[in-house]
Amino acid sequence: MMQLESLSRNANVAVIGASGGIGGAFVELLSRIDQVEQVNAFSRSPAAGRRGIIHTHHLDFGDEDSIAAARDAALAKGPIDLVIVATGILHRGEELRPEKSLRQINAGSLAEVFAVNSIGPALVAKHFLPALRRDTKTVFAILSARVGSIEDNRLGGWLSYRMSKAAVNMLVRTAAIEQTRTRPESIVVALHPGTVATELSRPFTGRGDKGKIFSPAYAAEALLGVIDNLEPKDSGGFFAYDGSAIEF
Repeated sequence: MMQLESLSRNANVAVIGASGGIGGAFVELLSRIDQVEQVNAFSRSPAAGRRGIIHTHHLDFGDEDSIAAARDAALAKGPIDLVIVATGILHRGEELRPEKSLRQINAGSLAEVFAVNSIGPALVAKHFLPALRRDTKTVFAILSARVGSIEDNRLGGWLSYRMSKAAVNMLVRTAAIEQTRTRPESIVVALHPGTVATELSRPFTGRGDKGKIFSPAYAAEALLGVIDNLEPKDSGGFFAYDGSAIEF
């Protein structure tokens, strides 16, 4: 059984986007870790309630009051030790698809992708970072993507997704600087889960190397291993599922 030995015992954790493939895998894995006392599972349309140490709550990026209420729900058990933002959008039916070139940019689609991939996580950071426990290691992690790396971009395309993930990477770097001023042991990072077999990536993995397409459970376990090994000096960084650093 994997452990999160670097966090406080009786850890209080929050997963934003718990109804998604990776988010759900995080919730299930965290609920089986001995030193985790409560898993707060947030999504837009949850069945509110409790299952073991898993507490499900509502959170909607389009309603900032719901984000503040979600923070308060998580704080009912005391300060928070770990926040994982596992939300994301790449496509939605035929109406929203990754762009192949600049010619395909649509203002409405661009705004929708930024709302989920950039603005929502920023509002979560606004409300949840001050709620992290003081004077011990805590982690605020946002799932980003390697395609959001400006340095790594060799192919172009997928503009909305790339731009929104680059924006969330900047959020991470900026939030890390502010967080260090009040909580020097707190770590804010962006994480790349690899290509994972979820609804987000499924339409685009048909021709990929099957050995490099991970299950949500594998990705969640790998990323929790990365989180467990993080140190304060890593705050503001961008890390892949294998622990390697990715250039912004």
